Amino acid sequence: MSNTIKLKNYSDVFEEYKAHAAITPGHLIELNSDNEVQVHVTEDGNVLPMFALEDSLQGNGIDDAYAAGDMVQVWIPGRGDIVNAILKDEETIVIGDFLNSAGNGELKKYDAATSTLDLEKPIAVALAALDLSSSSAASIANTRIAVRII
Repeated sequence: MSNTIKLKNYSDVFEEYKAHAAITPGHLIELNSDNEVQVHVTEDGNVLPMFALEDSLQGNGIDDAYAAGDMVQVWIPGRGDIVNAILKDEETIVIGDFLNSAGNGELKKYDAATSTLDLEKPIAVALAALDLSSSSAASIANTRIAVRII
């Protein structure tokens, strides 16, 4: 897989926010009431797609996490952009599966049958297959998946 979070970028929307807690590049993140970013905490919840980028300005890569208080490089990808996101452990994804928030900064397979809100929609579609069904994700590098924002 790639060594960057931005795989295809058509929209160029970038911000910088203080980290509320530890964040790994590729995490789906959200703003909290203190105007800080944290991993998206609402499983299946609605979210503006925002992803933590690697801190290349400090020489850090996609496996180097931000600590609480660090300034986080944030990408707000638009429709069609491709993100190197983090998939929830024990998921099995095939190309074309829809994905939404797992509630911990990671993505999981969207299940329309269990969707409880009319507004609840997937945020991305998988561009690769990844089987984590029998893993306990020893390394975050093994849980990354290319997804297109929808």
